[in-house]
Amino acid sequence: MRHTVKLFVTFLKVNLQMALAYRADTIVNILINVMWLGWELLSLSIIFGNTTSLGGWGMGELIALLGVFRLVNTLMSAVIWPATEKFNASVRDGSLDYTLLQPANSLFLVSFSRMVLWRAWDLILGVVLIAVGITMSGLGPNLVALAGFSVLLVSGVLVIYSLWVVLIAATFWFTKFDNNVTILQALLDAGRYPATIYPPWLRVIVTFLVPIALATTVPLQALRGDLTLAQGLLFLGVGLAAFLIAYQVWRAGVRRYSGASS
Repeated sequence: MRHTVKLFVTFLKVNLQMALAYRADTIVNILINVMWLGWELLSLSIIFGNTTSLGGWGMGELIALLGVFRLVNTLMSAVIWPATEKFNASVRDGSLDYTLLQPANSLFLVSFSRMVLWRAWDLILGVVLIAVGITMSGLGPNLVALAGFSVLLVSGVLVIYSLWVVLIAATFWFTKFDNNVTILQALLDAGRYPATIYPPWLRVIVTFLVPIALATTVPLQALRGDLTLAQGLLFLGVGLAAFLIAYQVWRAGVRRYSGASS
């Protein structure tokens, strides 16, 4: 465990040096993200200019949901997804050999070797949106609800990460499969809005079959007090099960990998 932490810190230092080498690009990207945030808030204000609720959720709760969505999306796009393109190429040209030969877990190395650290700004915006949304909606500072929210948020992130692992592992079988992140990003966009606005059949899909809602809607439902303890444990179990399944798929893919020397 200590070795893994030291390795992660090393990855952070290397990627921070890369980010500082292009300061102007970092500033431009931050400004673009702020612009997109303004557009998203404007869209919500237009919607709630014509209604008082959306699927049973008020304006403040939708702002908090937007904050959760930005947190999850940023964690994926800043920490996990940047390594996808390099991984896809390494499977095709055999350079994944160098990763598999390292004295560390191969999935860890593939997941965290490349990060976009300037997007840490987005994490701050996400936290601010959650705080503002909770304040606007009048949700009290219930410590039990906050604990449930935090645990289910981690579980939701684990679900999205597991989906990513399965998608990149598919490269071991299909070789030319470069739309991994595009597919997952399209699915994740469904989490911008509460699952309750979707028809029942689609709600089942985004909650259980492709459980995007577990990363966004479900944590806030815990904060709203909409979930029972049994439901919370069920959704937590889904997150853990998703990771275990994804890890087995990864191991099967690594066993299938032929390498450059074959």
